[in-house]
Amino acid sequence: MLIQRIITAVVLASLIALAVFKLSATYFSLIIAAITLLAGWEWTNLANFRTLRKKVLFIVGMLIPMTIIHFWTQILEVVATFSDIPEVRDYSGILEWLVIPPIIFWILTMLLIRNSSTGLLQLQLKDSHKMFIGWGVLLAAWLFLSRLRAFYPTEVTMYFLVLIWSADIAAYFAGKKYGKTKLAPDISPGKTIAGMYGALLSSVICALVFSVMFKFPFIIASDFILLSALTVLLSIYGDLFFSLAKRIRGVKDSGVLVPGHGGVLDRIDSLIAAIPFFYAGVFLIYWSLL
Repeated sequence: MLIQRIITAVVLASLIALAVFKLSATYFSLIIAAITLLAGWEWTNLANFRTLRKKVLFIVGMLIPMTIIHFWTQILEVVATFSDIPEVRDYSGILEWLVIPPIIFWILTMLLIRNSSTGLLQLQLKDSHKMFIGWGVLLAAWLFLSRLRAFYPTEVTMYFLVLIWSADIAAYFAGKKYGKTKLAPDISPGKTIAGMYGALLSSVICALVFSVMFKFPFIIASDFILLSALTVLLSIYGDLFFSLAKRIRGVKDSGVLVPGHGGVLDRIDSLIAAIPFFYAGVFLIYWSLL
């Protein structure tokens, strides 16, 4: 099983790296959209949507705003042309503000899991609430990963992915070697405090290497190290959030599409939680340099 997981991970990482460096921002966004929609379909199963109608409505509900956002600039240009109000174009930056709600959601989720994981297991949500949560976090992940790739150097997107992958690997081996105290035993017995510290150490090392490679000034390097560590911390609780959803649903994996790993959500759960915070941090660091 471990060999199969490693082979699958290497193949997927290689394909994603090719997509990051070789595809245009538009095609990269479309690839990420397809992956997000697959994850959305798996979420409908975790949320226990019993009818095909609800599942299809959920996917359509994701697809419509994705399409609007994808063509947002062009839509504004058309509106500005027909309305004779050039200031309409100024609304192109409004999407940046959409990063705030998912960041608040993931911080609150982290605090709730940390302080009352047992109570969360007893939580009963309406289908509409589960639909809204899944819709919001998946749409935000697609939006800000796409924008990260479109508006910042390609290396920044690749760094983000390597950061999360390295943290996952470090958490696994640190947990295996030193893990005794469980991080959230009611939700995920395999996750340990030692694994979390291993992931955080990995984030600091990644940030240091990246800062040296690109010769960041000390103050920028310090900000980047802090951003990387906090991003990884949120990614850990993103993983736990989806583990919570699986435990409530009574399933081990979100799906079967990824050999040795389960479903698409099982592979991208950490990324979903981490990308809004990382994008906001990169935005603020770049803005401070202007």
